[in-house]
Amino acid sequence: MKRYDRLKEIRRLDPERDFLRIYRITATLEFPWDVTRALELALYRTYAVPGIGRLLAETGEFPGRPQKRYDDTALLLDTVVEHGFDSESGRTAIRRINQMHRSYDISNDDMRYVLCTFVVVPRRWVDAYGWRRFSGHERHAIAVYYRTLGKHMGIQDIPGSYDEFERCLEDYEAEHFGWDEGGRRVSDATLDLMASWYPRPLAPLVRGASMALLDDSLLQAFRYEQPHPATRALVRGALRARGRAVRLLPPRRTPHYTRQNPEIKGYPDGYVVAELGTFPAGRRGAVCPVPHGRPATDPATAGTAGTAGTAGTGAAGTAPGPAGSGSGAAE
Repeated sequence: MKRYDRLKEIRRLDPERDFLRIYRITATLEFPWDVTRALELALYRTYAVPGIGRLLAETGEFPGRPQKRYDDTALLLDTVVEHGFDSESGRTAIRRINQMHRSYDISNDDMRYVLCTFVVVPRRWVDAYGWRRFSGHERHAIAVYYRTLGKHMGIQDIPGSYDEFERCLEDYEAEHFGWDEGGRRVSDATLDLMASWYPRPLAPLVRGASMALLDDSLLQAFRYEQPHPATRALVRGALRARGRAVRLLPPRRTPHYTRQNPEIKGYPDGYVVAELGTFPAGRRGAVCPVPHGRPATDPATAGTAGTAGTAGTGAAGTAPGPAGSGSGAAE
């Protein structure tokens, strides 16, 4: 197989009908490292919306148990990518997501904004740092994929196209980004989590690299100091150099899923999808607001915590935020 053969396959598919196939190719074969980093950054951006950051701080989950929060979020989302919306595992993952969200007072606008970050940030990241840019089919397919996920989550007024997702994201951030003490605590906890994945002496360097990847709107919302221009240039240049190096590698032969990433640390002996996430007091039996068929009881709902993938190159990728591990999938 040649380097651009999968892109040719993507272009032969219909992004409206074959969106899951296209997104799987993109996320697990073409850009597994980049898409992981981008989704981490996507979630991190949401903390700059005061209502979201404050809620996450008040639950105590991210400040108190950041690794579990990171693992569970990544694994639930990854389950749908790997197994699909109609599988027992996929339905179970979506049911767990819905049960958790239903336990809190989360507005439809906030939910829709989070969905927008999952569509827009990966495209922006890959176009900036990937070994090639997203194709039009991939932009179309990622929009349809998350539009479908949003419908399963009961989100209303979901954008219909990639451009509409991007416009919704930009408008929401312009109106809502701002300072909140809770959001800052969640941001700091995220940066501390990411630093914990490395030897202690490297923590200041990792944090500096993280800050170099934040845009001005995030820095202002969290009241962080501006990184030195030279640091920004070095970190972003290293990521672009990594992308150019990956372009010279042979194409990945087997899919690399998020569960295989070394940053997933909480389930060395495997996990059960139905047991991922939080169960707020009195809510363990909460009913999902969206019907997904019969409850999953078969062995397919059991996941396996993955081991490290191929060693990465270049600069570090992000935690559930802006900078990240150089380990994991190389592409």
